[in-house]
Amino acid sequence: MANNTADHPPGNSVAEVDHEGDFGCTMMQLRELMELRSGEAVSKIAECYGDVQAICRRLKTSPIEGLSGNPADLEKRHAAFGKNFIPPKKPKTFLQLVWEALQDVTLIILEVAAIISLGLSFYHPQGEGNDSCGQASGGVEDEGEAQAGWIEGAAILFSVIIVVLVTAFNDWSKEKQFRGLQSRIEQEQKFTVIRKGQVIQIPVSEIVVGDIAQIKYGDLLPADGILIQGNDLKIDESSLTGESDHVRKSLEKDPMLLSGTHVMEGSGRMVVSAVGLNSQTGIIFTLLGAGGEDEEKKVKKGKKQGPPENRNKAKTQDGIALEIQPLKSEEGAESEEKEEKEEKEKRKVNVTKKEKSVLQSKLTRLAVQIGKAGLIMSSMTVIILILYFVIETFGVQGREWTAECTPIYIQYFVKFLIIGVTVLVVAVPEGLPLAVTISLAYSVKKMMKDNNLVRHLDACETMGNATAICSDKTGTLTMNRMTVVQAYMGDTHYKSIPEPEAINSETLELLVNSISINSAYTTKILPSEKEGGLPRHVGNKTECALLGLVLDLKRDYQPIRDEVPEENLYKVYTFNSSRKSMSTVLKNTNGPGFRMYSKGASEIVLRKCSHIIDASGQSRVFKAKDRDEMVRKVIEPMACDGLRTICIAMRDFTTEPDWDNEADILNDLTCICVVGIEDPVRHEVPEAISKCQRAGITVRMVTGDNINTARAIATKCGILQPGEDFLCLEGKDFNQQIRNDKGEVEQERLDKVWPKLRVLARSSPTDKHTLVKGIIDSTVGETRQVVAVTGDGTNDGPALKKADVGFAMGIAGTDVAKEASDIILTDDNFTSIVKAVMWGRNVYDSISKFLQFQLTVNVVAVIVAFTGACITQDSPLKAVQMLWVNLIMDTLASLALATEPPTEALLLRRPYGRDKPLISRTMMKNILGHAVYQLVITFTLLFAGEKFFNIDSGRNAPLHSPPSEHYTIIFNVFVMMQLFNEINARKIHGERNVFEGIYRNPIFCISCGLFLCSIIIIVQFGGKPFSCTALTIDQWLWCIFIGVGELLWGQFISAIPTHRLKFLKEAGHGIPKGDISQEVLTEGADEIDLAEMELRRGQILWFRGLNRIQTQIKVVNAFRSSLYEGLEKPESRSSIHNFMSHPEFVPLSEEEPRVPTIDEDCVEIDQLPSSSRKGGGEPPGHSLHSHEFSV
Repeated sequence: MANNTADHPPGNSVAEVDHEGDFGCTMMQLRELMELRSGEAVSKIAECYGDVQAICRRLKTSPIEGLSGNPADLEKRHAAFGKNFIPPKKPKTFLQLVWEALQDVTLIILEVAAIISLGLSFYHPQGEGNDSCGQASGGVEDEGEAQAGWIEGAAILFSVIIVVLVTAFNDWSKEKQFRGLQSRIEQEQKFTVIRKGQVIQIPVSEIVVGDIAQIKYGDLLPADGILIQGNDLKIDESSLTGESDHVRKSLEKDPMLLSGTHVMEGSGRMVVSAVGLNSQTGIIFTLLGAGGEDEEKKVKKGKKQGPPENRNKAKTQDGIALEIQPLKSEEGAESEEKEEKEEKEKRKVNVTKKEKSVLQSKLTRLAVQIGKAGLIMSSMTVIILILYFVIETFGVQGREWTAECTPIYIQYFVKFLIIGVTVLVVAVPEGLPLAVTISLAYSVKKMMKDNNLVRHLDACETMGNATAICSDKTGTLTMNRMTVVQAYMGDTHYKSIPEPEAINSETLELLVNSISINSAYTTKILPSEKEGGLPRHVGNKTECALLGLVLDLKRDYQPIRDEVPEENLYKVYTFNSSRKSMSTVLKNTNGPGFRMYSKGASEIVLRKCSHIIDASGQSRVFKAKDRDEMVRKVIEPMACDGLRTICIAMRDFTTEPDWDNEADILNDLTCICVVGIEDPVRHEVPEAISKCQRAGITVRMVTGDNINTARAIATKCGILQPGEDFLCLEGKDFNQQIRNDKGEVEQERLDKVWPKLRVLARSSPTDKHTLVKGIIDSTVGETRQVVAVTGDGTNDGPALKKADVGFAMGIAGTDVAKEASDIILTDDNFTSIVKAVMWGRNVYDSISKFLQFQLTVNVVAVIVAFTGACITQDSPLKAVQMLWVNLIMDTLASLALATEPPTEALLLRRPYGRDKPLISRTMMKNILGHAVYQLVITFTLLFAGEKFFNIDSGRNAPLHSPPSEHYTIIFNVFVMMQLFNEINARKIHGERNVFEGIYRNPIFCISCGLFLCSIIIIVQFGGKPFSCTALTIDQWLWCIFIGVGELLWGQFISAIPTHRLKFLKEAGHGIPKGDISQEVLTEGADEIDLAEMELRRGQILWFRGLNRIQTQIKVVNAFRSSLYEGLEKPESRSSIHNFMSHPEFVPLSEEEPRVPTIDEDCVEIDQLPSSSRKGGGEPPGHSLHSHEFSV
């Protein structure tokens, strides 16, 4: 495959001047061209344009120089072809969020009760003063008090409104933060283009049609394009076509490159032909309604202008399709259903559901348990109150139910319902989701400063539970600034770089040519930006080290590259993880034949060498025993110094071989030189690794390097400690130990290897994935391992996805790796991972602190409301008071406790692990201990408070009576105890000093101050709506004194040793392994949060059904509009066609729970024409109708 392209200057010959500006082809023509595949596309280009060069001329661009970058020209291109931007889906409006917050069941019950209470307070029946209604009318002496009955209902409604607004605002700010994060990730995406002959990186959104883009291994293509020149280019188009096989791209067979696809091998240049909503990904997003608001409007208005030739095309294509495809009949539907079932059966696989997040699953379980308990308590309260009232009124007093008394009785029942709901409101910790959100959002923001860009919120907290880290070596543990420090050439081992005079001139010439030509031309060494600084390494760091060697040998690589431009390279075998080498073939200019330069891992390339160049520059035979001697005397000593060894070789061909037969081509090589490259360990890494080991996290190194190099670096880093029983394995030994005779991985075998494994050398990405999967699935330890993985290469994608937390490198990482990761390390440094562990543990602890505080409040309030209601027929803590306390306390406490900054002390304990309960024994001791203190105080005040304070009793007050001092004091003391208990809640491991580091958290101090102010206002000025009456200074001082008692009581509790309290149970466990049902999942339905299974099993089926119906209606409507209006409006037709020719593409955001919008099961692969299955070209109308039939 020759990759020659002629050098054309920018052409100005415009063939067809169009309404799309003065470019030689319109947006629609290019869009239609991009819909074709392989052979069809090649023939279409030849028929309509001539060749790719002609397309470049029409688009006024040069394949070599690129665009001029002139702002006026770029603006013109934006106007003609659109911008490279797909507008995101519109965020939910504030009103929508308010509506969602209103769906809360407890709030709905409260609203209904409040509205009934309001309605009844305005209704005054004749029998009101009638004695026959019993105690119902007793005690309402004051007319004004009776009139004020509406206040409670109104206050409850007002409180509900505030709760809803606060919830909606929190959701809104969370959404806003998330969008900000997304846009930051998008802004950081850059791509390499050529402008004015210079290779520059520009943000993806600035790419325009006509740009010449350089593509290389690991890129995620940001726009559609047509290949100009390619070297061994292979693309993964599965995101669009669903085909997992890599597609080889070449000028002769298939030059079409599509946005959203991944470059898996090779490199090349393309001319950008479609951007944004007109690219293949954009068309799909439009169809799915992501950026499709404008498109839909256009379709509705039915703008039917368009060039006549397009209209005719649309008719003919639809005509063909209608002839081919029969109309959908009932029989068709039945057979389709059968096929769908078969298809499902085929695609089902047994997998254990993967928990979405450790903390989420525990929290959801805990919330469900608390909710159930609260519901039981509140139901019992209502039943007891109603029974008591009915027995007292109709049984003991022997009254009869009369018509005029009905409204008054109903008022009592409503009052009981409100008391019951109060118990429920108090029992359910509404502040919990808020605390989790605040804690995660706060951590994510702060982690940005610690060089962690978090892509998935839950990764932040999962990292706190990490028990193992599998790290790359290059760039993460080392500086990734490589230099050649030793070399072996001409039978001499140089321990430092030799002077050029010491090397034979012919050998030197060969070496310099081989390095200069056989490396990516995008790799360069540029002068330093700062004066006196080190030169800048751009591109592949290993190649930069070799280019540095050329400069050290007083030679320059640039003139050689200028003499042999990239277009003249005859064939390139690019580096990939299976080859572990790179080769470039040149056609000899001064005669027949070819010369190939190769470089790669020394033991792999040396095995393929049959000759070596000696001191005189002549080639001599290189036998197996020579190779073994060289490995022993040269390569092993280099590797033991921690050097990476690279062999540089060549081969001459007299006649043209079969270039696709790699085994024969990469053989019979002549070794020119072996170099040792040093990549120094980062200074801060050994300390970071020892911190990890102290924190109970095992660090393993997984590298593609030689085992001796890997061992040397691992020892320098502290991964290997002298005297430890550890394993260092090479990839092939690792596979021998874990696979059975059939070559399948056995978990039992793997379980014998991984606990001691510390270094895995010469490993492939598959080995990395196998290791990660094996550790995660293992049941050897007490708890399931939580594994973090770092990766930078395209092939690390599967391991990053499989890991509990995937870290991608921000600098060295490819787009594919970043896409698969959860956190991006913006500085590629291992110490940032340790920071992520600290933040993760801090999130976990913050939420435990909040739980400890919140559950104490809940236990006390529920028991007080329940007991009080049953004994005195009225809750000492009123519904409105509890709503406000819940609102203020939850919001401020979650803010105060969720924003505690992390400390180094977090790294001194072992990880909690998956099965450790959220509420430990110590926490349970604190919760119950403080609850005892608060209950004793509250009940003492309830039944004897009036004597102590010398005031009137508030017990057994009649309906609509004014608020009493007695109950106000109970409320105030309750709140003061919570305020001081919040300080106790700062410590969850039984520490004595609860004030430690309090000044480092100003948010805590401010929120406690606000809490105090709000309570003073409620008590002193709240009046009737809050059921409060103003208190005297003495009463206030007593309330505060009782509150301070909490701190002293806290010291007493922490003095009780937890291990003595065997009867205490833990709560908030993760789901035990035994309970995880081996549910049958369709492939691709990655993650359903385990804890939500209880709540969601039914919901998911409902959502699926509803979503499927909605989607089908949408698709059918889209078909209608495209089939009828689309006859005259080409955009709508082609966009439908495009979606249907790539049926597998379902862009679901990973942040949302997996409730499919278009269920994969809907897609009938068997029913698509074979051409569309292979991503090949079909007539555009054909797949459209076949898919309508299957939907």
